[in-house]
Amino acid sequence: MLQKTATEIRKSIITSLTEAKSGHLGGSLGLADFFTALYFSVLNHDPQNPGWAGRDRVILSIGHVAPVLYATLAHAGYFPVDELNTLRKLGTRLQGHPGRDHGLPGIELSAGSLGQGLSVAIGMAIAAKMDHRSHRIYCLHGDGELQEGSIWEAAMAASHHKLGNLTAIIDRNGLQIDGNTEKVMRLEPLADKWKSFGWNVISCDGHDFISIITALNNAAHSGDVPSVIIAKTMMGKGIPEIENDYRWHGKVPTSAQSALFLRHLEGNNNL
Repeated sequence: MLQKTATEIRKSIITSLTEAKSGHLGGSLGLADFFTALYFSVLNHDPQNPGWAGRDRVILSIGHVAPVLYATLAHAGYFPVDELNTLRKLGTRLQGHPGRDHGLPGIELSAGSLGQGLSVAIGMAIAAKMDHRSHRIYCLHGDGELQEGSIWEAAMAASHHKLGNLTAIIDRNGLQIDGNTEKVMRLEPLADKWKSFGWNVISCDGHDFISIITALNNAAHSGDVPSVIIAKTMMGKGIPEIENDYRWHGKVPTSAQSALFLRHLEGNNNL
């Protein structure tokens, strides 16, 4: 069931970007499995009551992969799936980066400037502790985003404040807009960096649902230590022609390419 849902989310990502003729495809496809596991298996949330005080909060710090968040929210019942076809159009609630003032339910952060989401998530986690609430805060990051210094200032603060209710998730596909992350600005040894900042570090296969769900459950039982999940993913996952190709970071398929990509996904659904 989770695999079928992830495939439907990928199909919606492709069709919405093709209709919009702009947007970020590669990273959105790569995160479809993680978002499926999060929203359809782990998260405490209520699409019929998106402002529920007891909900877990999902912060999309890597705001340009909004298409995967929008598609997931639509398939989870937050708004009609047909609305995905309004992506990036004038007056739509589905702008290129998510915004709380656009009126779309399920959006916790107006995102766009990379490196800011973790600080917002820390504020939410501190507030939850002060109010003695049990909900969790999840913050999604691209690996290239970790080249922002503000991430590491926030990482230091999270362990200092003993935010065991906070989980950071790293989309570790090894690619960013200019190519391989290790050539642009080396991140490794990434796990050791987070450990040195006092975080509980968990690694998982970002395309294996058991691995993802196990990692998320382990993060929820870390005591008063914040957790970071380093999810190994593949940019463009599910579409052989574009997998692991950084040039598809912000590239949109033509109508012919879109039809081909959708056929690939239909084939996956029939496996």
